[in-house]
Amino acid sequence: RSSDLRKRPVPKGATYGKPTNEGVNQLKNQRSIQATAEDRVGRKCGSLRVLSSYWVGEDSTFKFYEVICVDPMHSAIRRDPDIRWICKANQKHREQRGLTSATHKSRGLGKGHKFNKTIGGSRRAAWKRNNLIKIRR
Repeated sequence: RSSDLRKRPVPKGATYGKPTNEGVNQLKNQRSIQATAEDRVGRKCGSLRVLSSYWVGEDSTFKFYEVICVDPMHSAIRRDPDIRWICKANQKHREQRGLTSATHKSRGLGKGHKFNKTIGGSRRAAWKRNNLIKIRR
């Protein structure tokens, strides 16, 4: 269950801050609500691996997602060659590193002119390439 952050929860709209942080209504999440749901499940069930998730319903306040988790220590998972990859150590907390389907979308990766900020694999790699001075010795 994830809440859609529609308004900043402040009394009578008073944020008591600089004008840049005064917004109450037009807030946009950097990550989707589905990604937040996966993140919460991943933190709560630390020994399981988050595979993916899907929408199951919503009401006026909440959106509901079912998150598919895998037990990497289960013998059936470890023996199956199709899903065995999720038992590797580098698959721990995939949801927090933007590797699941829902969290991957917020990283800005893709092809074409709309994805100029992530050329090189990530925003950090693109920034580093544009800002480092490479000097020949």
